[in-house]
Amino acid sequence: MISAELTRGTPLLLVAPVRGVAAEAERAVAALESFGPQAVGLGLSAEELRGLTDYFILAEAEPIVPLTPAETSEVRGLVRFGEVRVPNPSFVRVVAWGRALALPVEPLDPSDERSASLFAEHIGYVELVRRTVREHRVARSPPSPSTPDEYALAWDREVAPGRGSRAFARARDRHLVRGVARLAEGRSRIAVVVDRERFDPVRGLLEQGVSNEMDDE
Repeated sequence: MISAELTRGTPLLLVAPVRGVAAEAERAVAALESFGPQAVGLGLSAEELRGLTDYFILAEAEPIVPLTPAETSEVRGLVRFGEVRVPNPSFVRVVAWGRALALPVEPLDPSDERSASLFAEHIGYVELVRRTVREHRVARSPPSPSTPDEYALAWDREVAPGRGSRAFARARDRHLVRGVARLAEGRSRIAVVVDRERFDPVRGLLEQGVSNEMDDE
């Protein structure tokens, strides 16, 4: 996990646990408790947040989660670092922590429908084929760095290095950062939790500021 306190505008803690690694969940919550935000934003869509809440926090029994071949390979590569859970245990834990404290926890990513539109806008047929080939290749031979942090970054580089993929990721991150501005209104301290591979681009956007006229709407 990596984190940073940002002082531009409303004091903000950016937390980026490695997706899937169970031990990262408590580290993320510990960082939030130490910072004491008045609200937390998550790098998830509203639909994803609702699904986590309904099926993994409020439900009496957790459902079986089907995984794609690439997701299965990602999990297999992570088990060398300890227990792995799906969906992302850090997000599940943060949502549960916020509910226990009656602390607002809000989704910051585009809706699932908008994300699908952004994907179609930025990723053409040729790159889609290349992404599929890369996903199959990394599923057969996942990266093998020595730390969870390095693994998350290596996995992202392997799966989505194309220009369209990078443009799609930037559009999603810009949407998130505009949501951060709305989350900060009327609050003295906020926190944002994203997957590890999004830490650097999201931090860069937060530090430089992103206007409401960006082009992903």
